[in-house]
Amino acid sequence: MKTGARSVLSLGLLFGFALSAAAAPAKDLESTPQAKVYRQSLKAIADGNYEAYTKCMTKEAVAEIEKQTKEMGKTTKEGMEMMKALAPSDVKFSDLKVDGKNAVLAATGKMDNDVMKGSIELAEEDGQWKIGKQSWSNAK
Repeated sequence: MKTGARSVLSLGLLFGFALSAAAAPAKDLESTPQAKVYRQSLKAIADGNYEAYTKCMTKEAVAEIEKQTKEMGKTTKEGMEMMKALAPSDVKFSDLKVDGKNAVLAATGKMDNDVMKGSIELAEEDGQWKIGKQSWSNAK
């Protein structure tokens, strides 16, 4: 009888630990270097700080941004205003997959009061995580 009670108690504890471990990652995602660099990029966009924004981006992404800005005949300040208008709000991270020096951060956010799902690709460059590409689509 005591052995059966111990087994049930042990299974209950293991199940409880498994549930808390499964629930922990979403909250812990904020402390990851990938999430931190994304938050820094959102702050740079909100502040209109192009230099700070480029520090969060991969070299390839910066080259693409500069190319597109030039093609549109915009200044970096005007480009940052466009990014501000397109940046999601209320961003919450839901998953992170890291594969060596590459990672994908899954998130949800809002644009024009619509719930959006985002996929943010990151790469480790010069010992720091940087944002490469990101895509946002309607969650419906």
